[in-house]
Amino acid sequence: MATFRISEAAELLGVSPDTVRRWVDAGRLAADRDTQGHRVISGTDLAAFARDRVEAEDGTGVSSARNRFRGIVTEVVRDAVMAQVEIAAGPFRVVSLMSRQAADELGLEVGVVAWAVIKSTNVVVEIKDPVSR
Repeated sequence: MATFRISEAAELLGVSPDTVRRWVDAGRLAADRDTQGHRVISGTDLAAFARDRVEAEDGTGVSSARNRFRGIVTEVVRDAVMAQVEIAAGPFRVVSLMSRQAADELGLEVGVVAWAVIKSTNVVVEIKDPVSR
């Protein structure tokens, strides 16, 4: 079974290592100690925690779109018909092409907090190091 150190879990959850430590100390996230005494979190526990956290913080109601990234608008490029909107969501860059009218109606400007809601029929899944499975 895969295990993750506090810093790795923090990176995957998009929070600081101190936040993960507080969750562990408060009993919200289970952790054990490895042979060197470092706290580690099992992959299954981390996945369950991440799923519960996303469901609790989503708060958007019912939708068939499952991929939601909260971020800040970093760039908006408008022409007469279309707009290109870029959102920084944690370490991720999400770019959306939409009508200019939609961008105007949503009030999308640099610095606005927005959700990138993505529904796709094709999602590529990659792993960093296939040997470490």
